[in-house]
Amino acid sequence: MDTATSTSGRSASPAGLEDVVPRLTRRVAAASGKTTQTAAPFTGAPLAELPESSAADVAAAFERARAAQRSWAALSPRERAEPFVRFHDLVLSRQREILDLIQWETGKARRHAFEEVYDAAGGTLHYARQAPRLLRTRRIPGAVPGATRTHHRRLPRGAVAVISPWNYPLTLPVADAVPALLAGNAVVAKPDTQTSLTALWAIETAVEAGLPEDLWIPVIGRPEEIGDALVDNADYVSFTGSSAVGAEIGQRAARRLIGFSAELGGKNPAVVCADADMDWTVEGLQRAGFSNAGQLCISMERIYVHDSVYDEFAERFADAVRGMELNAAFDYSADMGSLTYRRQFDRVSAHVEDARAKGAEILAGGGPRDDVGPLFYEPTVMAGVTPTMDACSAETFGPVVSLYRFFDEDEAVDAANSTDYGLNASVWTRDTARGRRLAERIEAGTVNINEGYGAAWASYGAPMGGMKRSGVGRRHGPEGLLRYTESQTVASQHYIGLGGPPGMDARTLSTVMTAGARLMKRFRIR
Repeated sequence: MDTATSTSGRSASPAGLEDVVPRLTRRVAAASGKTTQTAAPFTGAPLAELPESSAADVAAAFERARAAQRSWAALSPRERAEPFVRFHDLVLSRQREILDLIQWETGKARRHAFEEVYDAAGGTLHYARQAPRLLRTRRIPGAVPGATRTHHRRLPRGAVAVISPWNYPLTLPVADAVPALLAGNAVVAKPDTQTSLTALWAIETAVEAGLPEDLWIPVIGRPEEIGDALVDNADYVSFTGSSAVGAEIGQRAARRLIGFSAELGGKNPAVVCADADMDWTVEGLQRAGFSNAGQLCISMERIYVHDSVYDEFAERFADAVRGMELNAAFDYSADMGSLTYRRQFDRVSAHVEDARAKGAEILAGGGPRDDVGPLFYEPTVMAGVTPTMDACSAETFGPVVSLYRFFDEDEAVDAANSTDYGLNASVWTRDTARGRRLAERIEAGTVNINEGYGAAWASYGAPMGGMKRSGVGRRHGPEGLLRYTESQTVASQHYIGLGGPPGMDARTLSTVMTAGARLMKRFRIR
């Protein structure tokens, strides 16, 4: 798909999109005939007309998925991994097409779209390599050494619902669906409507790489129409989104006694110590606060800076933010792109205006950039934010960060933990050991030292997720794949029964078993 840019610097219509949409939407389970329209955040112009699924379509998609899943589950984990090794290569080699698509649907800067390309390829390859090891049947010490042989198996759950949001439309559907598929499941995926084409591109690419049809089936529709059907037909639900919606889905899943995992909201803190490398920290927190225009669950919204370096940091950070380039170009010239939805733009504006009216100081930004596009908002840095202001504790989910001064580490840790959220955090210091000690005191599922989010997120072998209201369960690491499995223990008894040899009475058996327990402890058999 080629992309044209007007002489005014604003992007024109995506050339060839009219051919791409029918190709990508042909797998959508949608027999109702209803359609829905999306718009390009860069311009506000209509982008794509998409088929809309009904609750009946969702139920039918699960039937098809379960039929395909049976033969898929019969393959070995190594055989199931082969298409995903090829998927890694296809994503990297076709990145121009998917980068354009991501930018059209989200309005994000190309550099931030590339993060998704890199992540979708790298995370997929990690699990393709690790799945055979994680899923192999394991021999477990039995009840009676030598006489009891016990094996632990991992079985797929069946058909998994993956519900993903609009802010990372390639990363999040892939990060949750691929391990579910590698575990032997089928997936019925509901991407956000606004960014469905990106998710559909991933599914098409996976099928081209060798994934059988009907194992990864997309549905598109309004949550109030198909949300219940997704949970009610699934054997497991993976959700990324708001804490409020996550709680509702968790309750519905619990009534059916099916598994559920969720990555939810965050109000993430950064702690800048007195010995932080100022150049490194300013650059790193600029990325951490304004990647994808701040529409990132693990971005930094609260920055706590030691009193001894607060003034220097505030001045340099604000200067760097004021110098950021905003544009709607399909190249790597923009430091930040557009917000995706009008409702998100309105929330950002409301948080900034509320803080301004109540006395906060605007150090950088603080207003819309409608000269660039309808949903562009300046990257904004505020100081003097107090608990009476909405931006203090509520998740803004936009290009707004607040600076706070602290005097000792205990104060910084208490401030970092003074929230209902616990998704991500960062610590900035030249003393890494000290940074780790601080990190271990922060109530967050991931903590990065001298980085905002990328170090922990891209450590695919380590789990990622939230504490408190920021989530349930984990993606990445062994847990990110094993959550999609059921455990089965198979044990066989040989040579001697657990009731003892024929003729041995219960008292004698208990004496023998007591002696055996003591011997096993002494020789570390148990």
